[in-house]
Parts: sequence; structure tokens; C-alpha cells
Amino acid sequence: FTSTIPSHYTQTTTLFSTPETVSKATELPDSMEDGAEIAAKACAQFAEASGALGRCRIVFDTSAGDETYTLLKTSSDFMQNLVSFLSYQMIPGLQQIRQGEMMKVAQARAELQAILDQEEGDDAEDVDQEKKASCIQILENGGRDPDFKSVYFPDEGSAALARRDWLGTSAAEAKVPPCVKFSSCGGVQQADVTKDEIIFFFCPKASESEYVEDLLMKTETTSSNLKLTVFVNPNLVDMGVTGFGMAGRQLRERLLDGLVDTYYLRTLQWGALTRTWPNAFSVWQEDADSEGGYKLIKALPYLPGNGEVEDIYDIENGLMDEREGGGVLDQLGDFMQGMMRL
Repeated sequence: FTSTIPSHYTQTTTLFSTPETVSKATELPDSMEDGAEIAAKACAQFAEASGALGRCRIVFDTSAGDETYTLLKTSSDFMQNLVSFLSYQMIPGLQQIRQGEMMKVAQARAELQAILDQEEGDDAEDVDQEKKASCIQILENGGRDPDFKSVYFPDEGSAALARRDWLGTSAAEAKVPPCVKFSSCGGVQQADVTKDEIIFFFCPKASESEYVEDLLMKTETTSSNLKLTVFVNPNLVDMGVTGFGMAGRQLRERLLDGLVDTYYLRTLQWGALTRTWPNAFSVWQEDADSEGGYKLIKALPYLPGNGEVEDIYDIENGLMDEREGGGVLDQLGDFMQGMMRL
């Protein structure tokens, strides 16, 4: 059974890799949180290798084909952990930043109280209204300076839900660092993106592809600090929305072709397919006799299509003979499935 690397994946999966790394198998994570930490480290390493304005993609799908819940819901905890881990990986001194914010809040609270006392006294006309407004804003923002990271959700509802669940009602309950801000792809964009260092697009859909492209172009051209853009579980090409014709092809060329798969984990009925940049895509099969409960059956320097993954399993288990490659219909099926995953 032999395979050739599809031309579409030649650049995006081997960028900054070496023959040694692309032939090295990727191990499976021990847990969801472990996977998020591994993904964050891979993204940080890729950002360092690619320089400013790097773009990468993460796929985290543990549904094994079960469509009971949406990918947005099933990968939300992974996303929250990824955002936290990558924040600490790429933004130095976050703990010191938070301590500084707490000091600013305490100072603003004291200054505001002094101003309020002054307003109740005889010299109310001398109150510095700009200073009062500044103190109020500091208290409302929790002492935060301009944000460093933006996470874009498919819609305002999912962004508001994550804001509630990830931030909690106090700083002590927050699951993500204070440098994170929440936005949605649709609607009017009013947030300041000029100081963003990292931006995430979480489960962007084909219907938001225009918003995604506009937001990406705006941030890349206005933020002098931008280091990395991360697409997590994107679904930006869809037959019913963008089509696979000229519009879909142009979108792919502008937005998708340059994405590097820094982390990939997709569970299967019989195993899993995974990849940590810059190592190989690795196909694992459940095996009770192997350490960890899985055995490696194939490592590839590119992302294989669904048909090829099933062929690898069938050949490994004697369900089919090795062959030079799939027929025309098999290749067409892999192409269509690959497009639907973009």
C-alpha cells in the first residue's frame, strides 16, 4: 500500500518540518487537558518558527462520528484550556500583569472614594471629572490594560455563554487569563484589535467566512503586535454556502491554503488519527495488549483522507490486500471529504 502526498498538503503540513520530524509518530494525549497543553506548545513553537502573522489550524474532534452534540459544544472545554495554556506560553509575565491590575483596582477604588467624598463637600465644583471617569473605567475593566488575545465565536450567543462560563463572576473564578476578550464573527465589529497578539477563530462556519476574512485582514494590517492566528475546528467550505466552484476555490486560496495543522486529534470507531506539529500524522488502533490501550499502525507526512484511513485499518487487520492506490471514485470521495473538513 503506497501513497503520494497530495499537492494541497505539501506546503501546509511540512512547513518548517524536517525529514526527521515528519517521519516521527505523534503520541496520543493522556486526557483532554493534556491534548490542549500539547496543542498550545505546538502553536507556540510554530509561531516562533514562522515569525509574525503565522496562521495555523487545530482540529479536535472526539465524537467518533456521533453527531448528538455539535462540535462547538464538545470542544468547548478543550478550547478554554487551549486559550489558557497558549496565553501563558506566548505572553510573558501574565502573573505579574495580573498583580499590577489588582494594584490599579485598589488605587482606583481609593481615588474614586476620595472624589466622591469631595463631591459631597464644599469643593464639589473642583472635582476632576476625567479622573473620576478614568477610575470608574478601571474598576469596570478589573484594572485591565488593552487585551492581548481575541477569541471569535460563530455567534454572539456562544460568545456570551463562554464569557459567562470561562470568566465566572470574579477574578478568582476565571478559567482564562484576564488578557482574553470574547467576540463573535457576525454583526458590527467595534472592538479594538490594534494590540491583539493572538487571535482565535473557534468553530467558524461557512456562513461566517466573509466576516472571518474581514476580521483577519483587519487585525493583520492594524495590529503591530500580532504573532499568531489559530483556527480551531474550522468549517469554512460548504457545498450549500460557498460551493466547491470558483467561490470556494478562491476562499480556499485566500484563507485556507496557508494554514498549517499544528495539532490534530480525531477519534474513530476503532482508534484515532492525531498529529502534533512538526511530527507525522499518526493512525492508532485500539489494542488491549498495547501500553496505553493503542498501537501505532501508520505514520504519514500528510493528512490522509477518510478513505485512506479506513484502508490503512483494513490492510493492518487483513481485511483487504495492499494496493497501489484507490480508484477514481475512492479518490473523488477523499477529495470531497477533505473539502468538507476545511
